[in-house]
Amino acid sequence: MQRYTFLKITVQLLTFSLVLFFGSLRAQITAKSDFTTVTSNEVKVGAEHTEAYLSLLSGKNVAVVANQTSLVNKKLLVDTLVSLGIKVVKIFAPEHGFYGSEDAGATIKNAKIPNSSIHIISLYGKHNKPTSEDLAGVDVVIYDIQDVGVRFFTYISTLHLVMEACAENNKQLVVLDRPDPNGYYVDGPILQPEYKSFSGMDAVPIVYGMTPGEYAKMLNGEKWLANGVQCNLTCIPVTGWNHKNYYDVPVKPSPNLPNNSSIFLYPSLALFEGTVISVGRGTDKPFEIIGNPLLKTAPYTFTPESKPGAQHPPFEGEKCYGYDLSDFGSIMIKNYQKLYLFWIKAAYKDYPDKANFFNAYFKELVGNNTLQKQIENGASDEEIHRSWDAGINDFMKIRKKYLMYQDFQ
Repeated sequence: MQRYTFLKITVQLLTFSLVLFFGSLRAQITAKSDFTTVTSNEVKVGAEHTEAYLSLLSGKNVAVVANQTSLVNKKLLVDTLVSLGIKVVKIFAPEHGFYGSEDAGATIKNAKIPNSSIHIISLYGKHNKPTSEDLAGVDVVIYDIQDVGVRFFTYISTLHLVMEACAENNKQLVVLDRPDPNGYYVDGPILQPEYKSFSGMDAVPIVYGMTPGEYAKMLNGEKWLANGVQCNLTCIPVTGWNHKNYYDVPVKPSPNLPNNSSIFLYPSLALFEGTVISVGRGTDKPFEIIGNPLLKTAPYTFTPESKPGAQHPPFEGEKCYGYDLSDFGSIMIKNYQKLYLFWIKAAYKDYPDKANFFNAYFKELVGNNTLQKQIENGASDEEIHRSWDAGINDFMKIRKKYLMYQDFQ
């Protein structure tokens, strides 16, 4: 298989001690000749297979778990359903809101669709699970959201809690499936129970390699919902995509994942959110750049500013010194097929105040208390990845039972 040439990126990141690193990286990363990129024009998502689910909705009161990614041929799913005579009575919105424009962690008030009787109920913050009152008068719930296949990206936590609510209130759930843009590999530590939170609810790796439909089937089949309840679940599959495809997401899934490069980098760079390093929130390259005001020898600079979707970001108005990884995200990371630990290890090594590098959120993101210690003790990438092998192997046996598409293995 033909090997990639990395000269351009090597030159750009030379001062980040990457000369030796990229020499070893060439031996690790090769082009995957049997992996292909598919676009939204080549894929028919579950929502577009209306013939497969409209009969489940006809004459029913329908609630929709949706946001700006819930499109049927560039038209919002809610509008599509209403135009087809389906009675949509309410919308449940995940983090970032129904319109997908709110900050990470922002409190979002309930609202109403203009010129309609459809209410929008936020499922983020203290009210993150539909109540019996929310579901009163609802017959069927539809879940249709573009995910990115990463445990701490909270849409999957919303799916978990919606499934619980449907099971507990005897409501049918229909998941309209969408491709997982990071569904071509599995990696990371398994979430340990003591670190369970809305940023990670289930015993899966950081990158779990499953679509929302596959994940929902796993939650049901493994009885991972509260008290082992199972919901009445129907999954409408995607056509034209499988786990050996790289998927070009047509609509940004959240305000700070604006393109495919950021989505591919997200599983590795989001770990920096548990540290003092900025991931570029408040810039035009969120999750494509990293930096901090104290990394003064780094070659790239940026200054975070408040903007829609990133109000008052870390280091607002301060010049940060760091690295632009956008080329790496668009060219190389897809073929590595692992969490990429070099950057966080190198940043820790270069940061002058090591005692304050990590914050409490890091362990919550990672799902254990081991990785921080490994980085602090200078463990190699190989040693760290080996420590995850047993958990990943066990998970892969579970995952295999619920796959709906050809796997990457």
